[in-house]
Amino acid sequence: MTPLAEGSRAVTPLAEGSRGVTPLVAMTIAGSDSGAGAGLQADLKTMGALGVFATTVVTSVTAQNTARVAAVHRVPADFVRLQIETVLADLPVAAVKTGLLGTADVVRTIGDLAAQGLLPNLVVDPVMVSSSGQPLLDPGGVQAYREVLLPHAQLVTPNLGETALLCGIARSDLTDVPSMSEAARAIAAGGPAWVLVKGGHLPGVESEGPPSTMVPDVLYGNGTVTVMEHSWVATPNTHGTGCTLSAAVTAHLATGAGMRQAVDAARQFVHRALTGSAAWRIGRGHGPLDQLGWS
Repeated sequence: MTPLAEGSRAVTPLAEGSRGVTPLVAMTIAGSDSGAGAGLQADLKTMGALGVFATTVVTSVTAQNTARVAAVHRVPADFVRLQIETVLADLPVAAVKTGLLGTADVVRTIGDLAAQGLLPNLVVDPVMVSSSGQPLLDPGGVQAYREVLLPHAQLVTPNLGETALLCGIARSDLTDVPSMSEAARAIAAGGPAWVLVKGGHLPGVESEGPPSTMVPDVLYGNGTVTVMEHSWVATPNTHGTGCTLSAAVTAHLATGAGMRQAVDAARQFVHRALTGSAAWRIGRGHGPLDQLGWS
């Protein structure tokens, strides 16, 4: 794929000339980030920027900022289910994404609803551990993902740490595109139609790479591996990158885009958002992205 040209304009909503036209509807099932960089807050900004109305199902409430996650309060699985069912009973949801689910019970609840065909165009962002290393999924959660949720996903979008957990391998085994491709095939064997293994944490990329470094992501589906690259962005503001990517894919799927088109467009959106916030200094840690095109 051709990398996005530097200096690209802020993203244009998908529905050109849609003033006065009812927007399409998507759903995010995720945690609330009190620092507003990731989670439901990133999803809302992203889907709104792309012209899609986002409904929200809260799985957890976090006390966090740009530097740390202080605490996580879980929402019981039966109440998560009630939120989903109540929204679906009234709003025409065209695509769904999951983020932080937190417990095996919630993962299984989502998997059960997906098995019933209630969660169209399901994009699974398997949030399992924070960037600071704090576990965000209780014991048994990884197995629940493998057994009951991934088989019903149209797309799963793990980073390298999550890829290792889903494959049962060491994180150190994922060092390049060939190893990412092999892992994507292994995850796909468990049922999801498409797998996007993200390479943003490859050795030398995240903090040591020069601005000319190309960052590869591996998309696998229909028996084909596609390597997508974009230029590395020199920025400390990466909090919510994965949430933004999966939310953007979901928004594009809601409009009827094919998977390759949706993933490529979402990656371009993330690149613009990273570039837009590169000079921001919000907080002492990893700051947010510019999903709304302010810069």
